Amino acid sequence: MVQDETQTNPVETASTPHVLHDQAPALSATPPRPDDWSDISRWRKAERRRLIDERLALNPEYREAGAERIANLLDQRLGKPGGRIVGTYWPFRGEPDLRNWGLRFIARGGHIALPVVIAKGQPLDYRVWRPGDPLERGVWNILVPVFGPAVEPDIVIAPVVGFDALHYRLGYGGGFFDRTLAAMKRKPLAIGIGYGQSRIATIHPQPHDIAMDMVITG
Repeated sequence: MVQDETQTNPVETASTPHVLHDQAPALSATPPRPDDWSDISRWRKAERRRLIDERLALNPEYREAGAERIANLLDQRLGKPGGRIVGTYWPFRGEPDLRNWGLRFIARGGHIALPVVIAKGQPLDYRVWRPGDPLERGVWNILVPVFGPAVEPDIVIAPVVGFDALHYRLGYGGGFFDRTLAAMKRKPLAIGIGYGQSRIATIHPQPHDIAMDMVITG
Protein backbone atom coordinates (compact mmCIF):
# COMPACT_ATOMS: atom_id res chain seq x y z
CA MET A 1 0.00 0.00 0.00
CA VAL A 2 1.07 3.58 -0.51
CA GLN A 3 0.81 6.32 2.06
CA ASP A 4 1.27 9.57 0.13
CA GLU A 5 0.99 12.97 1.79
CA THR A 6 -0.27 14.55 -1.43
CA GLN A 7 -3.55 12.64 -1.18
CA THR A 8 -6.57 13.36 0.97
CA ASN A 9 -7.13 9.64 1.68
CA PRO A 10 -3.57 8.35 1.90
CA VAL A 11 -4.18 4.61 1.95
CA GLU A 12 -3.84 2.46 -1.13
CA THR A 13 -3.83 -1.33 -1.07
CA ALA A 14 -1.03 -3.26 -2.75
CA SER A 15 -3.44 -5.81 -4.27
CA THR A 16 -5.66 -3.09 -5.76
CA PRO A 17 -3.28 -0.15 -6.15
CA HIS A 18 -5.73 2.16 -7.92
CA VAL A 19 -8.44 1.97 -5.24
CA LEU A 20 -8.41 4.49 -2.41
CA HIS A 21 -9.95 3.60 0.92
CA ASP A 22 -11.62 6.06 3.26
CA GLN A 23 -10.18 4.46 6.38
CA ALA A 24 -6.60 3.71 7.28
CA PRO A 25 -5.69 0.21 8.49
CA ALA A 26 -6.15 -0.48 12.18
CA LEU A 27 -3.29 0.87 14.27
CA SER A 28 -1.85 -0.24 17.55
CA ALA A 29 -3.02 1.75 20.56
CA THR A 30 -1.30 5.10 20.95
CA PRO A 31 1.38 4.73 23.62
CA PRO A 32 1.46 7.16 26.53
CA ARG A 33 3.20 10.33 25.44
CA PRO A 34 6.71 10.46 26.89
CA ASP A 35 7.62 13.61 28.77
CA ASP A 36 11.13 14.17 27.46
CA TRP A 37 13.71 12.89 25.00
CA SER A 38 15.11 10.29 27.40
CA ASP A 39 11.62 8.79 27.75
CA ILE A 40 11.08 8.88 24.00
CA SER A 41 14.47 7.29 23.37
CA ARG A 42 13.70 4.42 25.73
CA TRP A 43 10.25 3.94 24.19
CA ARG A 44 11.70 3.94 20.66
CA LYS A 45 14.32 1.37 21.63
CA ALA A 46 11.65 -0.99 22.96
CA GLU A 47 9.34 -0.38 19.99
CA ARG A 48 12.21 -0.91 17.56
CA ARG A 49 13.02 -4.27 19.15
CA ARG A 50 9.35 -5.34 19.03
CA LEU A 51 8.89 -4.36 15.39
CA ILE A 52 12.10 -6.04 14.22
CA ASP A 53 11.16 -9.24 16.04
CA GLU A 54 7.75 -9.15 14.37
CA ARG A 55 9.32 -8.58 10.96
CA LEU A 56 11.78 -11.44 11.36
CA ALA A 57 8.89 -13.71 12.34
CA LEU A 58 7.04 -13.04 9.07
CA ASN A 59 6.76 -16.00 6.74
CA PRO A 60 9.52 -15.87 4.05
CA GLU A 61 6.92 -16.34 1.31
CA TYR A 62 4.93 -13.41 2.72
CA ARG A 63 8.03 -11.23 2.72
CA GLU A 64 8.86 -12.21 -0.86
CA ALA A 65 5.35 -11.48 -2.08
CA GLY A 66 5.31 -8.19 -0.17
CA ALA A 67 8.58 -7.11 -1.76
CA GLU A 68 7.17 -7.82 -5.22
CA ARG A 69 4.05 -5.77 -4.47
CA ILE A 70 6.27 -2.91 -3.28
CA ALA A 71 8.36 -3.18 -6.46
CA ASN A 72 5.23 -2.93 -8.63
CA LEU A 73 4.01 0.12 -6.72
CA LEU A 74 7.43 1.74 -7.02
CA ASP A 75 7.29 1.29 -10.80
CA GLN A 76 3.85 2.90 -10.86
CA ARG A 77 4.93 5.84 -8.73
CA LEU A 78 8.29 6.51 -10.38
CA GLY A 79 7.42 5.80 -14.01
CA LYS A 80 10.27 5.65 -16.51
CA PRO A 81 13.73 5.87 -14.90
CA GLY A 82 14.84 8.60 -17.31
CA GLY A 83 18.45 8.42 -16.11
CA ARG A 84 17.51 9.26 -12.52
CA ILE A 85 19.55 8.02 -9.57
CA VAL A 86 17.75 6.06 -6.86
CA GLY A 87 19.43 5.67 -3.51
CA THR A 88 18.30 2.25 -2.37
CA TYR A 89 19.65 -0.29 0.15
CA TRP A 90 20.99 -3.80 0.65
CA PRO A 91 18.35 -5.73 2.68
CA PHE A 92 19.07 -6.35 6.35
CA ARG A 93 17.21 -8.12 9.15
CA GLY A 94 14.12 -9.04 7.15
CA GLU A 95 13.72 -5.78 5.21
CA PRO A 96 11.88 -5.99 1.86
CA ASP A 97 14.36 -7.26 -0.71
CA LEU A 98 14.33 -4.86 -3.68
CA ARG A 99 17.55 -6.04 -5.30
CA ASN A 100 15.79 -7.53 -8.35
CA TRP A 101 13.77 -4.34 -8.70
CA GLY A 102 17.04 -2.39 -8.67
CA LEU A 103 18.47 -4.54 -11.45
CA ARG A 104 15.35 -3.95 -13.53
CA PHE A 105 15.56 -0.22 -12.84
CA ILE A 106 19.15 -0.19 -14.14
CA ALA A 107 18.20 -2.24 -17.22
CA ARG A 108 15.48 0.31 -18.02
CA GLY A 109 17.95 3.20 -18.00
CA GLY A 110 18.15 4.26 -14.36
CA HIS A 111 21.00 4.30 -11.86
CA ILE A 112 21.28 2.79 -8.41
CA ALA A 113 23.34 4.13 -5.51
CA LEU A 114 23.93 2.31 -2.22
CA PRO A 115 24.52 4.03 1.15
CA VAL A 116 27.88 3.81 2.89
CA VAL A 117 28.41 4.72 6.55
CA ILE A 118 31.48 6.97 6.69
CA ALA A 119 31.55 7.69 10.43
CA LYS A 120 29.20 7.80 13.40
CA GLY A 121 27.26 11.08 13.48
CA GLN A 122 28.01 11.83 9.81
CA PRO A 123 25.71 11.73 6.74
CA LEU A 124 25.79 8.66 4.54
CA ASP A 125 27.68 8.62 1.27
CA TYR A 126 25.71 7.24 -1.66
CA ARG A 127 27.88 5.45 -4.23
CA VAL A 128 26.73 4.45 -7.70
CA TRP A 129 26.66 0.68 -8.14
CA ARG A 130 26.17 -1.52 -11.19
CA PRO A 131 26.04 -5.31 -11.49
CA GLY A 132 29.57 -6.66 -11.36
CA ASP A 133 30.98 -3.82 -9.27
CA PRO A 134 32.75 -5.20 -6.18
CA LEU A 135 31.10 -5.05 -2.77
CA GLU A 136 32.58 -5.33 0.70
CA ARG A 137 31.20 -5.72 4.22
CA GLY A 138 30.51 -2.41 5.92
CA VAL A 139 28.86 -1.40 9.18
CA TRP A 140 26.48 -4.07 10.56
CA ASN A 141 28.06 -6.43 7.98
CA ILE A 142 25.94 -4.92 5.19
CA LEU A 143 27.42 -5.08 1.69
CA VAL A 144 28.48 -1.69 0.29
CA PRO A 145 30.29 -0.64 -2.92
CA VAL A 146 34.08 -0.80 -2.67
CA PHE A 147 34.38 2.26 -4.89
CA GLY A 148 32.22 4.49 -7.05
CA PRO A 149 31.44 8.18 -7.28
CA ALA A 150 29.56 9.74 -4.38
CA VAL A 151 26.26 11.17 -5.63
CA GLU A 152 23.13 12.87 -4.37
CA PRO A 153 20.22 10.66 -5.47
CA ASP A 154 17.11 12.08 -7.09
CA ILE A 155 15.07 9.58 -5.06
CA VAL A 156 15.94 8.02 -1.70
CA ILE A 157 14.31 4.74 -0.67
CA ALA A 158 14.64 4.27 3.08
CA PRO A 159 13.63 1.02 4.78
CA VAL A 160 11.52 1.56 7.87
CA VAL A 161 11.44 -0.34 11.13
CA GLY A 162 8.22 1.57 11.88
CA PHE A 163 6.29 4.52 10.46
CA ASP A 164 3.28 6.60 11.41
CA ALA A 165 0.38 8.33 9.66
CA LEU A 166 2.45 11.51 9.19
CA HIS A 167 5.12 9.46 7.36
CA TYR A 168 7.72 9.82 10.08
CA ARG A 169 10.13 6.90 10.01
CA LEU A 170 11.43 4.86 12.91
CA GLY A 171 14.83 3.48 11.92
CA TYR A 172 17.63 1.70 13.73
CA GLY A 173 18.45 4.66 15.94
CA GLY A 174 21.64 5.92 14.32
CA GLY A 175 20.00 8.95 12.68
CA PHE A 176 21.86 8.35 9.42
CA PHE A 177 18.96 8.87 7.00
CA ASP A 178 17.66 12.02 8.68
CA ARG A 179 21.16 13.44 8.81
CA THR A 180 21.75 12.60 5.14
CA LEU A 181 18.49 14.15 3.94
CA ALA A 182 19.18 17.30 5.95
CA ALA A 183 22.67 17.63 4.41
CA MET A 184 21.65 17.23 0.77
CA LYS A 185 21.88 20.33 -1.41
CA ARG A 186 18.58 19.54 -3.11
CA LYS A 187 15.75 17.58 -1.55
CA PRO A 188 15.21 14.14 -3.08
CA LEU A 189 11.88 12.36 -3.20
CA ALA A 190 12.00 10.37 0.05
CA ILE A 191 10.13 7.05 0.07
CA GLY A 192 9.79 4.84 3.12
CA ILE A 193 9.58 1.08 2.48
CA GLY A 194 8.25 -1.59 4.82
CA TYR A 195 5.56 -4.14 5.58
CA GLY A 196 2.09 -3.28 6.85
CA GLN A 197 2.95 -4.50 10.35
CA SER A 198 5.45 -1.65 10.61
CA ARG A 199 2.73 0.98 10.96
CA ILE A 200 2.31 2.41 14.46
CA ALA A 201 0.23 5.25 15.86
CA THR A 202 3.14 7.68 16.24
CA ILE A 203 6.91 7.68 16.56
CA HIS A 204 6.69 10.85 18.71
CA PRO A 205 8.58 12.91 16.07
CA GLN A 206 11.27 15.29 17.24
CA PRO A 207 12.81 18.36 15.52
CA HIS A 208 15.58 16.24 13.97
CA ASP A 209 13.13 13.74 12.41
CA ILE A 210 12.34 14.23 8.71
CA ALA A 211 9.07 12.87 7.31
CA MET A 212 9.06 10.72 4.19
CA ASP A 213 7.16 12.07 1.19
CA MET A 214 5.37 8.74 1.00
CA VAL A 215 5.49 5.28 2.53
CA ILE A 216 4.96 2.14 0.45
CA THR A 217 4.15 -1.15 2.15
CA GLY A 218 3.60 -4.66 0.85
